[in-house]
Amino acid sequence: MRLAPLPAAAAWQHVDARSGFEVLFTASGRLEGHTTAVEDGEIWAVSYRIELDPAWRTIRAEVTGRSPSGKRTTRLARLDGDHWTVDGVPVPELDGCADVDLESSAVTNTLPIHRGEFPPGEPVPCPAAYVRFDLSVQRLEQTYTARSRGRFDYVSPAFDFVAELRYDESGLIVDYPGIARRVG
Repeated sequence: MRLAPLPAAAAWQHVDARSGFEVLFTASGRLEGHTTAVEDGEIWAVSYRIELDPAWRTIRAEVTGRSPSGKRTTRLARLDGDHWTVDGVPVPELDGCADVDLESSAVTNTLPIHRGEFPPGEPVPCPAAYVRFDLSVQRLEQTYTARSRGRFDYVSPAFDFVAELRYDESGLIVDYPGIARRVG
């Protein structure tokens, strides 16, 4: 699927799972954004900077979270052979992941769409280094199945989550059911 260039900025409103907002600013090889939210009565904010190689694989990600309990930053790096470090420490559990996926963000679901080949109707595994809003990191198994232009079935077994994700012509999420909807 050939995609249009990313816009310089985009925004999403969170729906159902939390109340909040996300904004994204793009540059060549870089995604920078901020999410603010209230979820289960807890107020938090997350900012991120994701650096990408030309094939849209994550090189580095810096994620900063803030809540009433304080501020914390986590740094992830993908090394040669898809090996990862978190805050400089190797994390073998993440071996084989090409992407970072942020719980707080609808944006990171664009990474596999830009990189992968998706034969229609065939599930494609896209495991990711998953950063929770509390900045803990774990491996997330997930699959994307191309349906029609801009529509993918998404499955995340760890969360028993299945949804049809809709993307715009640049590969950014337009509708992530139960999570976020593009507003700008």
